[in-house]
Amino acid sequence: MDLKIKDVAELLSVSETTIRRWLTEGKIPAYRINHQYRFSRIEIEDWMMHCRIQSPPNEGSFFNEKQIYPPISHDNSHESTVRGGMQHFCLYRAIHQGDVLSTIPGKTKEEVIRGTTKVIAQKLGVDPEVLSELLIDREKMMPTALNHGIAVPHTRDFLRNGPLDMVFVVYPSEPIEYGALDGKDVYALFFLFASNDKGHLQLLAKLAHLGSSPHALEFLQAKPAKKELLDFIRTWEGVLSTVV
Repeated sequence: MDLKIKDVAELLSVSETTIRRWLTEGKIPAYRINHQYRFSRIEIEDWMMHCRIQSPPNEGSFFNEKQIYPPISHDNSHESTVRGGMQHFCLYRAIHQGDVLSTIPGKTKEEVIRGTTKVIAQKLGVDPEVLSELLIDREKMMPTALNHGIAVPHTRDFLRNGPLDMVFVVYPSEPIEYGALDGKDVYALFFLFASNDKGHLQLLAKLAHLGSSPHALEFLQAKPAKKELLDFIRTWEGVLSTVV
């Protein structure tokens, strides 16, 4: 799917001016058609995964310019942030449609992925073996860890056959090695299954923001149950959507 500057700005909750600056600085992958910039969904997904936070985030902020993503919590200018750029409460709805699981066995990410697909395959309406292979193949191309103990297993080759996105949150019994750039083991996995390409990127961007919040990371370490997690996400997304 080809994306325009406006589409990418909305996905990342930044202004079109910021996207144009990143293009000028060569920070974001794009190509031109008839002198207009276009973005590949797959390339933007890979870029978002590669632009994971490289150092511990500062308290009270999300991303900073040195880490590619701009701050979104302390800049009130319209040029830096777009109101409502991220779909309001999309992560809350996706987790509500999905589930929170804390009894998945496994000491490796492959074991955890296979164990999770056995539990969630029926709800997704797919074969668990096929789904697990798709997820593991994606991990072989590039680990989906976002650093700070968070990972977002997903696959490019599967879109939900339905109108609703789903996210399944899994807490392994023990943190597992995941190939993260910061070298930290993963203690919370967000299995992402979207119904369309744009929804997929929207949720991936939202989870990238969540994974850079010290408050959210501390909360997730306590392995909250579904109700507690949904209450937290609803409040967090509500604050995020009002930032201008």
